[in-house]
Amino acid sequence: MTALLEVEDLRVAYGKIEAVKGISFKVEAGEVVTLIGTNGAGKTTTLRTLSGLLKPVGGQIKFNGRSLKKIPAHDIVSLGLAHSPEGRHIFPRMTIEDNLRLGAFLRNDKPGIEKDIQRAYDLFPILGERRKQAAGTLSGGEQQMLAMGRALMSQPKLLMLDEPSMGLSPIMMQKIMSTIVELKAQGMTILLIEQNAQAALSLADHGHVMEIGKIVLSGTGQDLLHDESVRKAYLGED
Repeated sequence: MTALLEVEDLRVAYGKIEAVKGISFKVEAGEVVTLIGTNGAGKTTTLRTLSGLLKPVGGQIKFNGRSLKKIPAHDIVSLGLAHSPEGRHIFPRMTIEDNLRLGAFLRNDKPGIEKDIQRAYDLFPILGERRKQAAGTLSGGEQQMLAMGRALMSQPKLLMLDEPSMGLSPIMMQKIMSTIVELKAQGMTILLIEQNAQAALSLADHGHVMEIGKIVLSGTGQDLLHDESVRKAYLGED
């Protein structure tokens, strides 16, 4: 059976600097897979390449058995690959509801769009309570909820989340992680980049450790969580 996402020998460069140096991994339908590593390891570059924002210099990306090599970013979204980027990138002057509707810009099924807006409000009740507020009035954690809700509006087969807990309070981070667990329980396939390695590995089916553009260690989330080298490097244990 073909994996939902297959990445093979992916290489990405900024000019002469190779940021991703031949990585390979798979994401099966229904899985949560996480990429962990320090800043500059190539994690965000990988997600930006998968979503079509950057062009690889080598390797293959297949989604649902189809090569993404020559497909523009907006068409990649329509195939079912959604990206909630680092930094959220919401539109601060637009209302919460209008931000959500932007996530459905490729759709024309009005009843389905309304249903998915309600789903976002069910996942994140605070958004429903403030739906007519400008998105810029939300806290950082609430803006992260909005960014995730907007990504879900495209009805993705695979949801990519880049640093969803960055800069959030412990309580808000816990809410975001609980939502990821809930989405997984609903059958959503997720590729997660997360600075909190312990939280990411605790909920991931599989994980990959990246260092300077390469995958140096792979395993189940639980195996990596208990790996001595990972505990020392990423979990702050001696």
